Amino acid sequence: SPFNLLYGKDCHLPVEVEYKALWAVKMLNFDIKAAQERRVMNLFELEEIRMNAYENSRIYKMRTKAAHDKLIRLKDFKVGDSVLLYNSKLRLFPGKLRSKWAGPFKIHEVLPYGSLTLLNQEGKEFTVNGHRCKPYLGMTPTEEIITPLEDPTPA
Repeated sequence: SPFNLLYGKDCHLPVEVEYKALWAVKMLNFDIKAAQERRVMNLFELEEIRMNAYENSRIYKMRTKAAHDKLIRLKDFKVGDSVLLYNSKLRLFPGKLRSKWAGPFKIHEVLPYGSLTLLNQEGKEFTVNGHRCKPYLGMTPTEEIITPLEDPTPA
């Protein structure tokens, strides 16, 4: 328990203190050498408990980091790719059906540290952080079949 880690002993409730006081009165005539050895032993045990807790905490952090890093996908942008830009203004008042992504934009230049220079439809350049972009895959062209209503084909 956290109390045990901090103080090196279990937490006692007020009800238990009454019985502990009687126990302490009985133990007043004790050997100082034995008490000293017990106290040193308790301190070593406390240090061992703390080291175990520290090690368990370190292992937990490593596992959590590994699980988090496993889900991260690196974005690799190239010049000429189409991207969508996250519209952070919609975070305050999001519409139910409004898209949070604007675009598509063309990548004009890939800058160091993940920055991108984008071109909009009018050819205006602006620089954004790469974390705000995602690849635009485009619409797949679908083949439309038009059936005239005057001459339906027999099924």
